[in-house]
Formats: sequence, C-alpha cells, structure tokens
Amino acid sequence: MYNATEQFADIGKVNYANVVRLASLSLENTEKIVKLNLTAARAALVQGVESAQAVASVKDVQELAALRAKFTEAGVQAATGYSKTLYELAAEAQAEYTAFAEEAWASYTKGVAAFVDKASKSAPAGSDAGFNAFKSTFAASTAAFDQFQKATKQVVNLADANFRAATAQATKTVKGKRAA
Repeated sequence: MYNATEQFADIGKVNYANVVRLASLSLENTEKIVKLNLTAARAALVQGVESAQAVASVKDVQELAALRAKFTEAGVQAATGYSKTLYELAAEAQAEYTAFAEEAWASYTKGVAAFVDKASKSAPAGSDAGFNAFKSTFAASTAAFDQFQKATKQVVNLADANFRAATAQATKTVKGKRAA
C-alpha cells in the first residue's frame, strides 16, 4: 500500500541532509576567505613596518622617489596576488555550490518523480489526466532548469576567462614596468 507520509518523511530527511551539507560547505569557504584576509593583513602590517623603517632611513629626494616606486610596485603586486587568490577561492566555491545544487536538483527530481509515480498508481480511477498534466509540467520545468543551468555555466566560463585575461595583462604590465 502507498504511504504518502513515509515518502514525505524521506524527502524531509534528504532536505535536512542537504541543509547540513550546505551549511558545512559555506563554513569551509568562509574559513578559506578569513585565512586569506588574515594572511593579507599580516603581510600589509609587515610591509608597513618595513616601509616606515625604509622611509626613516632616506637621505635624499632621489632615494625617496626610488623607494616610492618600489613600494608602489610591491603594492600593485600584493593587490594583484590577493585579487587572484580571492577569485580562485570564489571560483572554487562556486564550483562546489554548483555541484551541490546539481546533486540536490537531481535528487529532488528523482524523488518527486517517484512520489508522483507511486501516487498515480494508487489514485482513484479517472485521475490519470491530472497526473499526466503534472508529469508534463514537471518535465517542462526540469528542462527549463537544465537550460538555465547550461546558460549560467556559459556565463561563468566567460567571466572566468575574462578575469584570467585581465589578471595576466595586469601581471604583464607590472613586470614590464619593473623591467623598464
């Protein structure tokens, strides 16, 4: 005999497991960003101390100008490195969230399909049209979600390629100025 309550309880268990997994994933990614920011803050503090010591020992204007150029270059390199690492962490997190969403969606659609299938088998005679309409609507929404997901992946890939090109160009520009 078909038991809808049992099937709803199973769906609830899956949803609970997904919420716990999502929270864990969020905390892991937040921890990575916090570590990056702490590392950047330490590096900035060290750089600040070194800069202050160097400025205190300057003897003429030319030395100060050279020091300023050196600090500017170091700052640009640090900012570029930080941005690149932050972007990589964000891209990694996005990939993890995407994989999670795809798995959750697949599990959800499979669960709903099983639920509708079992319910339709125990439904009263004459309700076939309603179940068929629901199945058709659900299949259309699943197809629409799949198309949306593909389009989103294309946009993300394009943004990724653009960011990597911009980072490469910025790095190349800094290196070119250093050689000049």
